[in-house]
Amino acid sequence: MKIVLNIIASVLLLFNGIGAIYGGLNLIIHPDGSSIQLSPEWLKHTPFHNYLIPGIVLLIANGLFSILGFIVLLFNHRKYPWLVTAQGVILAGWILIQMMMIQTVYFLHIILGSVGVLLIITGYLLIKLNSKNIVHGAFI
Repeated sequence: MKIVLNIIASVLLLFNGIGAIYGGLNLIIHPDGSSIQLSPEWLKHTPFHNYLIPGIVLLIANGLFSILGFIVLLFNHRKYPWLVTAQGVILAGWILIQMMMIQTVYFLHIILGSVGVLLIITGYLLIKLNSKNIVHGAFI
């Protein structure tokens, strides 16, 4: 069970991390959003005049943190289930805030929101598995 959960977490973390690094770097390099077809019009209900700050936050919070979570998972650090869960909360929160700010829902919101929820569930199950193994004296 733990191996399956680790594989699921790895795939989700890499999917989110690689996509967020790509998107974040594009928004930093092209703050008008043109490189990934984002209209400046979508920012009209937000405090932002361009995509630079959202790009930086996307790169760090979803891109680099997901990759960090994946690396920590690979090294089987005892706290990695918490990082998986935290990344799910960050991603789900990012998507919810984004939908509220731009006042629109796109298919990518549904996909990435689902990835966030799956990361939360996977991380929670890994936390439960680890705590059960520690209680019974087995460190897996």
